[in-house]
Amino acid sequence: MIHQILNAYNLDAKTQIEILEKIIMSSNVLHEALHRTKTSDIKEYYIGAGCIAQTVWNYLSNNHLDYGIDDIDFVYFDKDNLEDSAEDEVIKRVGELYSDLQVRIDVKNQARVHLWYESSFGYTIPPYKSLEQAIDRFPTTATAIGIRLGKDDKFQIYAPFGLNDVFGKIVRPNKGQITEEIYNRKVEKWLGKWPDLKIISWNN
Repeated sequence: MIHQILNAYNLDAKTQIEILEKIIMSSNVLHEALHRTKTSDIKEYYIGAGCIAQTVWNYLSNNHLDYGIDDIDFVYFDKDNLEDSAEDEVIKRVGELYSDLQVRIDVKNQARVHLWYESSFGYTIPPYKSLEQAIDRFPTTATAIGIRLGKDDKFQIYAPFGLNDVFGKIVRPNKGQITEEIYNRKVEKWLGKWPDLKIISWNN
């Protein structure tokens, strides 16, 4: 399996997904997070972004699987209730669900991101029409990924750019929404933790 994982960049998508599942379920934190969320009444959600890609990078680098991971991104989509108070309630519920995992949880209703994006990043974006469209706009191809457990604990993965960049430890900008400045800040931060990442410059 180690040989296969180290060469996962060259494998077919089905095998990559199987290997990704083995790695993610080897992480006590992500394993617990995925199973616990399934017991909640939150239906349209994913756990994803950096915590998924970085867990794979850690596995490939023989790091502890939790090394360098700042938080777990928990994204959901509720277009029928865009009030702060509704999102705060979900944040509270998810926080209680994960209270003993000793990791910060970043919970966001992607249906309301457009309401605060300009104040945080300096420019406006249109509302997302779905949770998947939000993941389509995540800052890098390797971190544009979401995972949840479906029936019979079967992995459900949404990865619009595939998994080659995840397994290849390639950081490539997804220019659909972010700016070069945002991308370069992420690159600098990640290189400090995973110095063997292969960085694709913004202008490539």
